Amino acid sequence: MTTFDFSHAIGLLREGRCIARTGWAGRGLFVFKQVPSSIGSEIIPKMQSVPQKAKQVILRTVGHIDYENQCVIYDTKTGIANSWVPSISDMFAADWYEVE
Repeated sequence: MTTFDFSHAIGLLREGRCIARTGWAGRGLFVFKQVPSSIGSEIIPKMQSVPQKAKQVILRTVGHIDYENQCVIYDTKTGIANSWVPSISDMFAADWYEVE
């Protein structure tokens, strides 16, 4: 397995690839960057991931959600996806690899 530093990992995220760290060994985790997308007012009422109050505010104001520059950490063992921001140890690690 080829490993690399975080600057290379960021490049792969920008290309739509999946990355992980060997330091997360056996945990089934990987990171990906969400595809930027715009959610229109016709879809927002149907979204399960947005609280009703938030939907009301969004529809009353700009009326859309534009997702940009978000990363997700996904657990292949549980199917749980959480937002992800790299820690300082992640940024200085050189044990990143591409998940195929």
